Amino acid sequence: MGTEATRRVALVFSLFDANANGVLEQDDFDLMAERVVREAHASDQAAKDAMRAAFRRYWTTLLTELDADGNGEISFAEFTACVLSPERFDATIAVFAEALAALGDPDGDGLIERPLFMALMRAIGFEAENIDALFDAFEPTDGDRIRVETWVAGIKDYYAPGKAGIPGDHLVVGTAV
Repeated sequence: MGTEATRRVALVFSLFDANANGVLEQDDFDLMAERVVREAHASDQAAKDAMRAAFRRYWTTLLTELDADGNGEISFAEFTACVLSPERFDATIAVFAEALAALGDPDGDGLIERPLFMALMRAIGFEAENIDALFDAFEPTDGDRIRVETWVAGIKDYYAPGKAGIPGDHLVVGTAV
């Protein structure tokens, strides 16, 4: 596993730990889902429900794969072991990526505009400067839009342990170009 992947996952863990108690719990994922859905003003109820379901699946996968003692909490070490294991987490990430990108494309044209991308990513907790750098790394088209598939692929790459030098590396604090 590369340093870049470890840094990306450490950042995601810190963002998902909504109450900053050092462990992930179901409430953290419920809170994050509501923050993200709240920014999706133009999305229909089905897209919002899919996002909530994706956050629940994310949590359920972690709990099922890692919570051997049944305490309902996931530590950073447990999180890293699961998230950076493609065979254990790829399907969950795919569902999450597709649901998040769908919220970014409420009109269904296959394109995500920068303002909504920024709002959704800020709701997750990423820094605005880093979000802008990520969006630019996705090579927006005229009209300052990116393709849904580009964002989905970028989210999947973010969790790939062997990937380095990817657009998602711009999200790690202090790396914005």
